[in-house]
Amino acid sequence: MITTTKTPKLTLEEYLNYDDETDTKYELIDGELVAMPPETNRNNRIAIYLLSKFLKIVPFYLICCQDTEIVVTGRKTRVRLPDLMVLTEELFAAIEGKRATITQDMPPPALVVEVVSPGKANEDRDYRYKRSEYAARGIPEYWIVDPDRSKVTVLTLVDGFYEEAIFEGDRAIESITFPHLKLTASQVLMA
Repeated sequence: MITTTKTPKLTLEEYLNYDDETDTKYELIDGELVAMPPETNRNNRIAIYLLSKFLKIVPFYLICCQDTEIVVTGRKTRVRLPDLMVLTEELFAAIEGKRATITQDMPPPALVVEVVSPGKANEDRDYRYKRSEYAARGIPEYWIVDPDRSKVTVLTLVDGFYEEAIFEGDRAIESITFPHLKLTASQVLMA
């Protein structure tokens, strides 16, 4: 369950300077801090498995796993904390030596992966809200890994909108951004 703290609405600058001296991770949704619950063990395994596969085709310094946030726009500024991101060299140069936050003035990452947590609110967040936010941010490829539905949805940005391809079972995942990646939906989901 996701809980919203009872604090005044924050600006992006206030959010970036916010520290409640806990280990709680937050997303900023329309000015409100939203505490992110701990990931399930299954979701963590999937993210780490994908990390291990991307390390074979992408330099390690371009991969962020559950540790780098990205500023997107909704009704107001939003900050998301994806499960996995692959940066471009240009983005790596822009973020190097700074807080692990990809701001609006930086180029988008090459890929964002979200592993859907159980619950309707999480499904809406990953399938609906983040889909439009990441498209508006210009992220070329967005993967939604859904263990409960046993599928991997690959969204490819075309003319500002995502085109969707669904991968299930032993069907090889097709990535335009990473064509050398050899992976099936089952391999990802069984991690």
